[in-house]
Amino acid sequence: MLYIGLMSGTSLDGVDGALVDFSDEGTRSLGDAYIPFPASLRAELMALQSAGQNEIEREALAANQLVHHYADCVAMLLSNAGIGRDAITAIGAHGQTIRHRPELGFTRQLNNPALLAELTGIDVIADLRSRDVAAGGQGAPLVPAFHQAIFNLPGHTRVLANIGGISNISVLHADGTVTGYDTGPGNALMDGWVLQHLGQPYDANGAWAATGKVLPALLAELLNEPYFDLPAPKSTGRDLFHADWLQDKLSNYPHAKPADVQATLTQLTAASLAGAIARDGAPAETVYVCGGGAQNASLMAALARELPGMAVESTEALGVAPSQVEALAFAWLAWRFTQRKPGNLPAVTGAAGLRVLGALYPR
Repeated sequence: MLYIGLMSGTSLDGVDGALVDFSDEGTRSLGDAYIPFPASLRAELMALQSAGQNEIEREALAANQLVHHYADCVAMLLSNAGIGRDAITAIGAHGQTIRHRPELGFTRQLNNPALLAELTGIDVIADLRSRDVAAGGQGAPLVPAFHQAIFNLPGHTRVLANIGGISNISVLHADGTVTGYDTGPGNALMDGWVLQHLGQPYDANGAWAATGKVLPALLAELLNEPYFDLPAPKSTGRDLFHADWLQDKLSNYPHAKPADVQATLTQLTAASLAGAIARDGAPAETVYVCGGGAQNASLMAALARELPGMAVESTEALGVAPSQVEALAFAWLAWRFTQRKPGNLPAVTGAAGLRVLGALYPR
């Protein structure tokens, strides 16, 4: 009952891996690993977010590069744990989202699971979102089902906030129901801005944002995006929250200092996330944060200011490192597939019903 989950998210920084034991239907992490992407691959993955010349061939070549990093992550997990590949039932491999258009009936995760099965000698479960989209759902977020499985506390309402490139929430209600959706940008806009101005892939610990000040008028314009007021179920990505979207909003602020824009983008993530939590997360006492955003002190402080009366902690307080949660979730989805159990929550995604998610690429 050993599975591996691999997740590379909209932050485009690298692949997180988790080795998980699901014996007796429990969830026990046996190790984690991280493989950063080289700058050239990050740049190509970013470029493939929008239409471009020869993109079909470029996508295929980028998928092959991506999968070699996936295979390296698998090898690291097995080596660190001292476990052979034959002990692993399957790998859940998310792939790299380059288009997400459920309103048009598709979502596209760049991947080559056949090559991953060949490189690792392990069964691979991939294409984990398409079945939900085919059933009329958003295909995202998928993590609320996993959050319910490992973080639910009967009789209590808990809120999980995942801050990757895009942010989403899971509300585990005291009555056992679950709601959740993508709330808007997470790290994506902040990462793009700091890369543009400082040449760094992300704002480590929010240090640069801390040197700036929030621009209230710009923040109000950013929050005027119609997506924030759409009812759930809903999901989003770089198809909406991209550099051109930001540049359009900045057109009325030509003299804004870059550090002030970074501070405002940090506040945008906090405010949009907090607004969703305030609407749908009461009466939870604590918001548990996972994903890369949990490592950003400026962002965590901004979120706490936006949610007076609620504690803001990372999922470390629940015994799971914030960097591991999504990789664990995709291992869990692979386990659900092999058990022929559904991996989606129709109340979250809007799908017509429960569905087994994924496609098998045998070793």
